[in-house]
Amino acid sequence: MNQNLTIGRPLVILTGGIATGKSSVAQRLRQHGIEVIDTDAIAHALTAPRGAALPELRKAFGDAIFTADGTLDRAALRDIVFNDPDQKTRLEQILHPMIRRQAIEAIAAATSPYVVADVPLFAETGFLRKQADRVLVVDCPPDIQKQRLLARGNLPEELADLILQAQAPREARLSLATDVLDNSGSPEQRDEQLDQIHQRYMTLANSAENNDKNPIRV
Repeated sequence: MNQNLTIGRPLVILTGGIATGKSSVAQRLRQHGIEVIDTDAIAHALTAPRGAALPELRKAFGDAIFTADGTLDRAALRDIVFNDPDQKTRLEQILHPMIRRQAIEAIAAATSPYVVADVPLFAETGFLRKQADRVLVVDCPPDIQKQRLLARGNLPEELADLILQAQAPREARLSLATDVLDNSGSPEQRDEQLDQIHQRYMTLANSAENNDKNPIRV
């Protein structure tokens, strides 16, 4: 059932490349009492056991992406879409409208002074670009990004390179930013920058009779 929802407070898009430290930034914002809507978590819930996206995924990709107990075989699906752009598009056409609807519903229901949408693939998808008041990009040099990615686990260097190359270029993310947090230093340096950015967003929220936005149909 279609409905109109209005975002009644400043909306900040939080984004950044893999292993730039975006999750730590999101956690710090939550500590400040800011609601962070995690689009990756929404996607994961949609594809979890009994998730709403599973019937459409089975119809599109067949039984090969499911285990014997009916659980989504994420590795099998990843192999399919990673190697075939058409299949990747097919997956996005199923998941993105569902993610969008749930994210907008959560954003519209937020009660913190401003609300953050954590959108890892913002540069690729432009998700909520028209509704966003600010875009915060967490950034670090590619060599540090790669070091952090390799440190996460037993990733072969070749796979790490492929993962990094599959993302939008750093320059594309930075070109969309209204605010950039340089996370190439220590956690303390990161938090100091973020606390200053948070105060600016609080000022924006406090000055915002400006938050009457056009309704969004979902």
